[in-house]
Formats: sequence, C-alpha cells, structure tokens
Amino acid sequence: MARTKLYTGIYVALFVIATMQVGVEQIGLLENSYLLALGLITALSLIKAVMVAGYFQHLVWEPRSVTYVMLLGFVGFLALTVAASYSIQ
Repeated sequence: MARTKLYTGIYVALFVIATMQVGVEQIGLLENSYLLALGLITALSLIKAVMVAGYFQHLVWEPRSVTYVMLLGFVGFLALTVAASYSIQ
C-alpha cells in the first residue's frame, strides 16, 4: 500500500508540474520574455524527467552509465534549444 501512495503522490506532482508548464505558456511569458519562459519550462521539464526516471523507470538500480546517457541526452536538448533560440530572436 505504501508504494501505491508514493506513486499516486508522484503522479499528482507530475500533473501539477505539467499544469504549471501550461500556465507559463498561457499567462503570456512567451511574448514578454522568451528566455524566462524557456528557463522555467526547461527547469520544470527537468524536474519531471528526474521524477519519472527515478521512480517509474527505477534508474536508482541501474548502472551509473545509464544515468550518464540520460544526462548526455539532456545536454543535447539544451544545446539544440539554445541554438534554435538564436534563430527565433
């Protein structure tokens, strides 16, 4: 039963964070400050990714190299996003 409560709590937290991401987009931060909105959405996405990887994909018990592959993917995402932001502005 404790696992069910933990997973339900994580699900609710993921739902709240996803709602916050939509809120960042809806309140107009994208028009006023693109970099602020990008930073907020990226930070919230990172939190969600860590929660999903840590609790639902059981990354804790995987070899450390799998964690490094995940981090490499995130660095790639950041590089592509920064490169794309220069072409948008």
